[in-house]
Amino acid sequence: MRIHVLADSDTRWKWGAGLAVGLAPGSEVHAHMLRGRSTPTARQLAEVGITPASITEGTLAEFAAAPELAAADVVVLGTVGGATHSALHALAHRFRNSLHRPVVMTGYVGVVYEKMADGLLLRAGADVVLANSPFDRRRFRDVYAPLGIPESCIVQTALPFLDQRPYDMNRTHAEHPYTVCFAVQPSVPEDRNGRLYMLRRAISHARRRPGRDVLVKLRSRPGEATTHVEAHHYQVLAEQTGEPLPPNLHFVYGNMSETLDRTDLLVTVSSTAALESMHRGMPTAILSDLGVREIHGNHYFVGSGCVTDWSAIDEGAAPLAHESWTADQGIRSTDPFGELRHRIAELRRFPLPPISPYYTAESAPEYVATLLRRRGLNPDGSPGAGAATRSRGPMRRTSRRVLKVAYQFGVQRVAPKIQQWGGV
Repeated sequence: MRIHVLADSDTRWKWGAGLAVGLAPGSEVHAHMLRGRSTPTARQLAEVGITPASITEGTLAEFAAAPELAAADVVVLGTVGGATHSALHALAHRFRNSLHRPVVMTGYVGVVYEKMADGLLLRAGADVVLANSPFDRRRFRDVYAPLGIPESCIVQTALPFLDQRPYDMNRTHAEHPYTVCFAVQPSVPEDRNGRLYMLRRAISHARRRPGRDVLVKLRSRPGEATTHVEAHHYQVLAEQTGEPLPPNLHFVYGNMSETLDRTDLLVTVSSTAALESMHRGMPTAILSDLGVREIHGNHYFVGSGCVTDWSAIDEGAAPLAHESWTADQGIRSTDPFGELRHRIAELRRFPLPPISPYYTAESAPEYVATLLRRRGLNPDGSPGAGAATRSRGPMRRTSRRVLKVAYQFGVQRVAPKIQQWGGV
């Protein structure tokens, strides 16, 4: 199966690529990086651990016009709501007179806790809108059904990066000490004072518990972009304090799954890393130090039994998530991709109808025009005037080998080096 993944950040590439591998192991996965503020670096791409058959970087108009989409079986849109809706219009225009088109699939990279109706309606029109849990499926139906959007597009799956390796509650610590991992987020909390507080509590915990290793798991290196803007990087904040750090505190990067392999207690405000640790059956602490608030996303975990604070962690708290809550959230699923495989097989059995985004130039003219104009498209999804000149040249392509070389040399942006190396 040929699966093409459009992503606008490292996290969404990880989600889209994981879906592709879970849906059809051994499939031919092609990566398309949407050029913008959060375009992943070579290091971030390599960190995901899935090397695509090819990779391009370009605008949305360039992606929709890519010749290779004609042979695609599935297109995964791993983008924010506005970009997803614009991509639906662009693909509808691209395949308007085609007898064959790929199945178009989209969804959410993590917990859906804000702008749910807005995000769902921007995704409506895709053949498949993924719900990560029974809880999400119910909520999605409650939005779609009253508006006449076919519920058949909602397919339940699970987050593809939930690793099946269980945590051993009885493991010894002969090789390494008991390890606490603080999984940080680029924008939660967002302000400097909140982030400095969290950093100081992690440092304080390391000092209080010298027999433990305390890992501060960072999403990106200073200067790299992620899905969300990180205004106050934890490692930079630590340097700015000028205080010596305890020897058992470490800033770490890399694959989250590999970090969890050495972790005994995952601590976070609301990172999806908590879902990964819960999936393994690992003690998980959801911090309430700055309040249980919608803006922080930790309100989502209220029913999990894992909401606690740094003071309790200092005293030895290591909560485990309630099994009834994890089951409703799609955690620890035994066959997360079974329903999706069945639905994709059904859709590919017959010619697909035209792609029909929920919002149109007639039903929401100003909204649609604004969304598409921002991404170089006309209201009908065709490339806008000057779209080509706004691009930094033709869509760049490379291969597996070049991506590995990019990672080896630590290239900051894949595409510029690809051109230097002769990518076509």
